[in-house]
Amino acid sequence: MARFAAVALTAGAALLVRRAVRGRMSTAPLWPMPALDEPVSGRGRGRTVPRKVLVTGRATPAEGVVELRLEGAGLPVWQPGAHIDLVLPSGLVRQYSLCGDPADPGAYTVATRLIEAGQGGRGGSREVHDQLHEGVEVEIRGPRNRFPLVDAPAYVFVAGGIGITPLLPMLRAAEAAGADWRLLHCGRSRATMPYLAETEALGGGRTTVVAQDESGLPDLGFLGDLPEGTVVYCCGPDGLMDAVGAAMPEGRAPRLERFSASAPTGGDAFEVELRRSGRTVAVAAGRSLLDAVRAELPDVPYSCRQGFCGTCRQRVLAGEIDHRDELLTDAERDDSMLICVSRCAGKRLVLDL
Repeated sequence: MARFAAVALTAGAALLVRRAVRGRMSTAPLWPMPALDEPVSGRGRGRTVPRKVLVTGRATPAEGVVELRLEGAGLPVWQPGAHIDLVLPSGLVRQYSLCGDPADPGAYTVATRLIEAGQGGRGGSREVHDQLHEGVEVEIRGPRNRFPLVDAPAYVFVAGGIGITPLLPMLRAAEAAGADWRLLHCGRSRATMPYLAETEALGGGRTTVVAQDESGLPDLGFLGDLPEGTVVYCCGPDGLMDAVGAAMPEGRAPRLERFSASAPTGGDAFEVELRRSGRTVAVAAGRSLLDAVRAELPDVPYSCRQGFCGTCRQRVLAGEIDHRDELLTDAERDDSMLICVSRCAGKRLVLDL
């Protein structure tokens, strides 16, 4: 009994101490303390878990285009329109649409066109073309799907160049379901248009091919007369997607998959407090938040600079966010942002950095 009484006395004293400490903390001028959890940069909260895959096949479906077959164990299932993050050997992260067969459980297929630096490339496609050969192991994240195929009585697909990649699984799915569909397949020339033979064979008379070197730009006038309920999917250069949107009937819009973020990085000036570091940084109107932060904290990670990959994601402790990314869900936007493209909607942000 004496031993039991001693234990109870000790436990009671410990409880009183904890209550006293909590009381002092709650009234202290520095309470609540700055967040101590790690920032969420590069973490997808369970949906971007990295996986190792092996390049087991490499093909050239068109001039300047490389197709890769990536095999791995336990790959998540995916639906047409999905894409993955491909982590390149250099650490760059690039997004590529899955263009293979969703029924193939052990492999993903992606394709990328080589874009040189002088043409707006940022090094990712060059690295894919030069370094990813059969036998090379790479890391992927995803898949994610921001471009799903919805149920509809009829579809129109418009592909420009490499923009056929997210649409190709949709065509196969629509055909397998017996859906009413047609495809406008565009490109600079037939030689540069990947998967042209398959789309022509799959669609027959429903596929219209427009090679710019043969017949100029496509005629999009038919989009203005589409029956109600027809869903239009488009992926390609910005000029093509803008033209498709302009050709649609009033009050209707196409579903788009862009090669790059459409949101500008400009905006009003503001300041950002880096809570952990105890610094406040001014962000000029013409400067990205990422560049301003990295001037003070050079080790802050980033990759795509276009609001796609999530590498630069940071927790926001206070302030109104002007979200301009293509990645975060509505729930994730409540307390985090991609600082490469997003900004402050007011005058001040507080980041967990």
